[in-house]
Amino acid sequence: MNDKIMLIQVFVVLFLCINLLLITTFFSKEVFYSTMRYVLFAVTLMSDCMFLFLADLLLILNLYRFTIQRWLCLIIYIVVSLYSFVTPVTLTAMTLERYVAICLPLRHAELCSTRSTLHGILIIHSLSSLPCVVVLSMFFASASSASYTHVPRCSAEIFLIHTWQGHLRSAISQFYFLIMCMTIVFSYVKIMRAAKAASGEDKKSTWRGLRTVGLHALQLLLCLIQLWCPFIEAALLQINLMLFINVRFFNYITFFLAPRCLSPLIYGLRDEMFFHALKRIALCGLRKKH
Repeated sequence: MNDKIMLIQVFVVLFLCINLLLITTFFSKEVFYSTMRYVLFAVTLMSDCMFLFLADLLLILNLYRFTIQRWLCLIIYIVVSLYSFVTPVTLTAMTLERYVAICLPLRHAELCSTRSTLHGILIIHSLSSLPCVVVLSMFFASASSASYTHVPRCSAEIFLIHTWQGHLRSAISQFYFLIMCMTIVFSYVKIMRAAKAASGEDKKSTWRGLRTVGLHALQLLLCLIQLWCPFIEAALLQINLMLFINVRFFNYITFFLAPRCLSPLIYGLRDEMFFHALKRIALCGLRKKH
């Protein structure tokens, strides 16, 4: 188990360093923080950093059985819950931005202005906070005064007192991801039609946008499977403890960490302008060390 935890720490530190380098690159040029797709990309990077750090902190706290105050656990839960939704909701917004850029190019400047981007970020965080607000409202309505003391294990489950609350939380999550999946499929179909109708340079750009939407769909699928992991793990725990530990480790790497490392691949490395700026900053850093 210690070897697995050490491997997870290596992955988390590596992803955090990569994301922080990409965030530094984002602030290096005005064109990045004045263009909607780059701003939304930066939102996913910051969201992923926050989620990775706090999720790893919870993993360590629970592994070594640290006892913390429930109010502190509540704060951690709110942030983790918020940013577990911010990333997929932002991915959906980025897909819509690609749809507008390719299928409605004449309206792109109007719909994807700096003002619209700020409004979009507010909407993303508002939508992402709703599941957490529902869960905490149910908890405060049902909890007794004894529920506000120390907790032996900080997790989302301690805020679900009744079974139906867990079912409602799961239903809300599934509804969110159903809407997101429908949005991505709609955008993918529309962009594919535009790609077939385009010619020359437009065709090349359109197919690149289609591949980007496809990678967003893969990220979203991994985030969706993450919701099913607790049900699978609970069933395996009743069968075999070692199997449960191995499957939980696999789920954590594949469905918690992997979706968070795809964002750098999609925009950090595939986007030519961003990649050149990233390479320049990385090379400058190496030169300073020498």
